[in-house]
Amino acid sequence: MRLSNAEVLKLGGRYLELIGGRPLSTQEKESFIAETVDSYEKHINRGFLTYRKSVTEAGQFAALEWSGEGALLRDLLGREYIDCLGGYGIFSAGINHPRILQAVRDQMGRMALNSQELLEPWRAGLARLLAAVTPGDLGCCFFINNGTDAIEGAIKLARLYTGRNVFVSTLGGFHGKSMGSLSLMGKASFREPFERGLQDVRFVPYGDADALDREMAILEAVGQLPAAVVLEPVQGEAGGVVPPDGYLARVREICTHHGTLFIADEIQTGMGRTGKLWGVDHAGVTPDIMCMGKSIGGGVMPLSAFVSTPKIWEVLVPNPIIHSTTFGGNPIACVAGIAAITVTLEEDLPGQAASKGDYLLSELRGLMRKYPGVLTDVHGKGLLIGMEFPTDPIGFKCAAGLFRRGVLVAGTYSKARTIRIEPALGISMDLLKEMLNRLEDTLKEIAKER
Repeated sequence: MRLSNAEVLKLGGRYLELIGGRPLSTQEKESFIAETVDSYEKHINRGFLTYRKSVTEAGQFAALEWSGEGALLRDLLGREYIDCLGGYGIFSAGINHPRILQAVRDQMGRMALNSQELLEPWRAGLARLLAAVTPGDLGCCFFINNGTDAIEGAIKLARLYTGRNVFVSTLGGFHGKSMGSLSLMGKASFREPFERGLQDVRFVPYGDADALDREMAILEAVGQLPAAVVLEPVQGEAGGVVPPDGYLARVREICTHHGTLFIADEIQTGMGRTGKLWGVDHAGVTPDIMCMGKSIGGGVMPLSAFVSTPKIWEVLVPNPIIHSTTFGGNPIACVAGIAAITVTLEEDLPGQAASKGDYLLSELRGLMRKYPGVLTDVHGKGLLIGMEFPTDPIGFKCAAGLFRRGVLVAGTYSKARTIRIEPALGISMDLLKEMLNRLEDTLKEIAKER
């Protein structure tokens, strides 16, 4: 129902007071929580109210995300959570990293967005930094706002460069939910409602280079060689699935042999998450196009990119606006990216992810042996870890039990029975140990119920 201007101004003014930090009484907090739930039901999507643990498991009052730092989150009522979800991978540098926040504040004081006509210095600066830290001769960059748009840009670039229309993706792969990126999705429940996206996509099992080799031979025999093979160095939404040793090197060889581009989706694995700066660094291979997102914005700004070689990029030069964006590469996002790269290297976040990931995997395997009927497998690399449960309901019981104990985790889009552990790479060992204590309490409770 449309309101009068006076009513809208009153409502907006009250929101701005709350944003500005006006203290609230307990009664006001509870009222605002109820108002938020009502707005979700009427104006966003009431399905979230039964889907989110912040409503179903939070007790009398839903959990409204309010503040946080590092690996800790607090809701409006002051309840504290150890964040082992990391915003689905955006908080690699931690929540509200002060160095990244300061860079954004500094740029906000000058100019938040850009005119689109003058050259943007921080877009150029971030591109130069990325060229310095990405593998091989990758170094030509296009910046945009989220991972799925980076995949869309990579699809267009591959088609433009090769003149081909076929793509190969992997089972269990997750590359976004726009029409092009969704066509590469390796799970039917997300694809089927929106079928008839990209028509020429083939799927092979992830981690099986021989299957890819056979598929490529078939496509060559029928004159339908693909523009690109698209895959994640470690599958994130499938639950931290690590391919066999030598897999990425074989993919690189197969793509080179057939003149097909290799697109590495580093949106979740990049920026140190797997224990190296980039997931492909574990195998020492260089893709033709790399997509990045999530943590490249430092957990402060939406930012993503696709990056390729000067040779491939040349097809974009004759018409530099053949692919464009209004907000991509804006100055505040780019300074966040510059600060994020700086923090990642200064604090050796990849090294922290490697050592803490080894510790967590060892401890989780111990819990798997202790509770074999509940926790059936653990896998991952660095701090991209998946815990496997026998059924979806048991997986949810674990996630819900942890939420009630003040630990944030979630299932994965591709596999609901897999619970991800994806905290800030700088999370303290004390918090990791406390999370493991609360996890064991949860597993013990589930085992007792069974």
